[in-house]
Amino acid sequence: MNFSEHLENLRNEGNFRELPRMTPDGVIDFSTNDYLGLGADAELQDRFFADPASLKVPMTSSASRLLAGRQIEYDNLEVALRLLYSKRRGDDTGALLFNSGYHANTGLIPAIASKGTYIIADRLVHASIIDGIILSKAPFTRFRHNDYGHLRELLARHAPAHKNILVVVESVYSMDGDRADIEMLLGLRREFPNVSLYVDEAHAFGVLGPNGLGLVAESSAPWEVDFVIGTFGKAGASMGAFAITSSQTREYLINTARSFIFSTALPPMQIAWSRFTLSRLLHGDDLRAHLHHLAEHLQEVLSQFSVIPIEVSHIQPLIIGDPKEAVELSSRLLFYGIKALPIRKPTVPAGTDRLRFSLSASMTDEDIEVLNRALRDLLPVLNPRN
Repeated sequence: MNFSEHLENLRNEGNFRELPRMTPDGVIDFSTNDYLGLGADAELQDRFFADPASLKVPMTSSASRLLAGRQIEYDNLEVALRLLYSKRRGDDTGALLFNSGYHANTGLIPAIASKGTYIIADRLVHASIIDGIILSKAPFTRFRHNDYGHLRELLARHAPAHKNILVVVESVYSMDGDRADIEMLLGLRREFPNVSLYVDEAHAFGVLGPNGLGLVAESSAPWEVDFVIGTFGKAGASMGAFAITSSQTREYLINTARSFIFSTALPPMQIAWSRFTLSRLLHGDDLRAHLHHLAEHLQEVLSQFSVIPIEVSHIQPLIIGDPKEAVELSSRLLFYGIKALPIRKPTVPAGTDRLRFSLSASMTDEDIEVLNRALRDLLPVLNPRN
């Protein structure tokens, strides 16, 4: 096989990707998903390894969960998650760990989309969800982003013709930082009895909701959301993902989710670390408050240069519209000590090429002002601050 032509086309379009170099010391990293700053907290790691029990946890599982001889770390974390979410969902709550959010979405959706299921997903859901839908081989369509009138039209058309409807959304969208309306979705679920709700909370877990448990947990009826996906690889400062669903569905997934069955389990050491960081995350209201303050500051800064409204969020885009210009701006910002990587198609639709700014509670207001001064040097100010 010869891939040279395809690679050359990507270079000409400005869409060629390379692995980034290690971020130099002193550079402000706006491309991190370490929203609470726990991954940058060396003291937290020191406390974890200061416990002699941590040093005895194996570094490898050497098998899938169904074959692994050691289960205690996985069991402890799943029990902890079940107890946390059952406070709002009720006793019939199950938690199941996956190796990543990608593994969760590509394992769950094909497993639960049985014959007679029709899937309706938000147009801007993550690629892992799209891949899961394709693997399911279920018929599907997508509704206009966060347009619940359009979703209702599609439900009215397809619900009578199918046994089950699976509606799939993200609670916080990874490219724009905007939120799904969980209450609106709950209303539609009640209106159409054969609808199940699937909410990916990868970018909300740790950041939003009571104790950082996400937007579903703070809704009026979290027990009516059939599937909640969370990840530890972002605010959790670790690796892996989990599904929150009913206890029976958990058993079903253990027997049917191929990404769970046929993957070597994450190392017990990694799971033990996730359990440790979960404790800090749950008591991180101080970090969440600071993160929200930074989000307000960043929104004020980016709004000067944006032709579209920007929401207050820990993820905020600056739309450039051209992939080569986005790459160039990213390169120039690095000279100012700022890492903000370009996001281009197919990650985002063509013409919406951007820099995505992700915040961390480890940042300061001065970090935001460094960005402000750099952008003022590099871009025209469209909406001057008063």
